[in-house]
Amino acid sequence: MKYYIIAGEASGDLHGSNLMKELYKQDPQAEIRFWGGDLMQQAGGKLVKHYRDLAFMGFAEVVQNLRTILNNIKFCKQDILSFKPDAIIFIDYPGFNMRIAKWAKEQGIKTHYYISPQIWAWKENRIKAIKRDVDKMYIILPFEKEFYEKKHLYPVEFVGHPLIDAIHNRPETDKELFKKENNLDSKPVIALLPGSRKQEITKMLSIMLSVVDDFPDYQFVIAGAPSQEYEFYETFLDKKNVHFVSNKTYDLLSIAHAALVTSGTATLETALFKVPEVVCYKGSWISYQIAKRIITLKYISLVNLIMDKEVVKELIQGELNYKNLKKELQKILDIKHRENLIKEYTLLESKLGGEGASAKTAQLIIKHLTT
Repeated sequence: MKYYIIAGEASGDLHGSNLMKELYKQDPQAEIRFWGGDLMQQAGGKLVKHYRDLAFMGFAEVVQNLRTILNNIKFCKQDILSFKPDAIIFIDYPGFNMRIAKWAKEQGIKTHYYISPQIWAWKENRIKAIKRDVDKMYIILPFEKEFYEKKHLYPVEFVGHPLIDAIHNRPETDKELFKKENNLDSKPVIALLPGSRKQEITKMLSIMLSVVDDFPDYQFVIAGAPSQEYEFYETFLDKKNVHFVSNKTYDLLSIAHAALVTSGTATLETALFKVPEVVCYKGSWISYQIAKRIITLKYISLVNLIMDKEVVKELIQGELNYKNLKKELQKILDIKHRENLIKEYTLLESKLGGEGASAKTAQLIIKHLTT
């Protein structure tokens, strides 16, 4: 069968690559064209557009690049018609993908969505478009099933979280070699995950690094984002026990004793590596005031949302300051507190459905297309 896959971000590239491997395994005759990245390209198929050409964040940037975005949508539709796929598989990236889904449904093309847009957090009115334009939805968070099926009467398939596969199937880190290559000493490591965008990184790192001098028995290591150059991080490396690694977040988490993590998928990744963490978030005053009014969630971290209670401490906006960060970091370095966190992380992983998300999703897509 012929599959057309659209992933518009780095996380979509990771999960898309694992899904592609399973599609090829379960459907040896599979033909795949895709929008994605390097990992999907390594899995096979034909890369149409790289996600780095699609990443427009924020209202102003979207407006400035509106012509490019509209041209991409037009090109995508033409490419799909030329390829004549049996199904389109959308991976997250809702701003673009929901537009293509509406059009594809009108063309009579099967539409499958892997990794739901987070409409439970905001833009819940997108449920109307999802019900109309998406034939099958594959969800990765357990609470999404109740949200879709009980609240909105829309059947979905819970397949488990693909991060579990991504973490379990990765090559084991040679910890001593990793430390040697990155000039790390024998002190326990506190990982700093400040995000991926320049403005976000600058704001978060300035606060995270404020506690460094209070923990001389530890070494702090910044996880550099693949989208940023080393020169950008240089100004933050002026303390003796602060180090930097680029594009090696999983290797870093595999050796970390604790972590300070900017809210996002990284909070879940850190928990799956069983690393005690403090979740940090601070945006501009205006952005925060807007978000507070349109997002009605009890928590901002995926760990707490999935567990439906405060497992990891969240320091948000005004609460994210030197005094609170020092206090919470001291807590997660305490042995008893750490043991309790690890138990909660183990329960979290079981709630996520265990391994096999990519295989289950591929199996269900093929089944729906052949029956």
